[in-house]
Amino acid sequence: MAGLSSHALSIVKDPASITDYSLQALSILRDPSQFKWYVIPLLLFVLFVYAKEMSHRNWSAILAGLAFCGMDWFNEIWNALVLYFTQYAPVWCAPGGDTSYLILVGLNIEIMLMFLVMGLMSTFFLPQYKWGTFLGINNRIMIACVMSALCVVVEVILNLAGVLTWEYTWWSARFPWLIWLIGYLPFWLVAFWVYDMKIVKNKVITVGVILTFDIACLVIFGGVLGWI
Repeated sequence: MAGLSSHALSIVKDPASITDYSLQALSILRDPSQFKWYVIPLLLFVLFVYAKEMSHRNWSAILAGLAFCGMDWFNEIWNALVLYFTQYAPVWCAPGGDTSYLILVGLNIEIMLMFLVMGLMSTFFLPQYKWGTFLGINNRIMIACVMSALCVVVEVILNLAGVLTWEYTWWSARFPWLIWLIGYLPFWLVAFWVYDMKIVKNKVITVGVILTFDIACLVIFGGVLGWI
């Protein structure tokens, strides 16, 4: 257990059952000494993308991007809770020590910044007419399905590289449909749903609810209970 912070030790109740990848992730969990300068230009790039859309008053794309990121945070929170309650492993883990900051066991700052851009940029692919179809399937659903499938392919590659690990047989390259269905598809469906709302106020309220729920979970499960 050497190298684990006091917070990480509060998560680990049964050290013998925790996987090596989980312990590796816990050893750098929210460790500020991991900071690397490359994260600054990445952050500036994200700010540039959002500032550019703000200058065009493209609130639909901005709010869709925030909804997308909020959905990812929800997934990352329950994933971290899986580690606490199983005392074995999260469903997915990001144990690589090259990250500039590991926020949760399956989420580093690089992934978070990537999702902030990905959700916004995905709206650029949407046809103007939301009821149009591809091969008889609604264009929003089709684009969400295709993008989710592409992300699963990337995840498999990252897993083979050892930077995104899986410990459960039901969440692996052998069962990619589950990663597709739970890990990604809801992100785009919710983002596109927000994007297509007619009233900006409703978009803001929906995104606000998603982010408020995420923050509440982080405060309760992280700040108060120390489970994640």
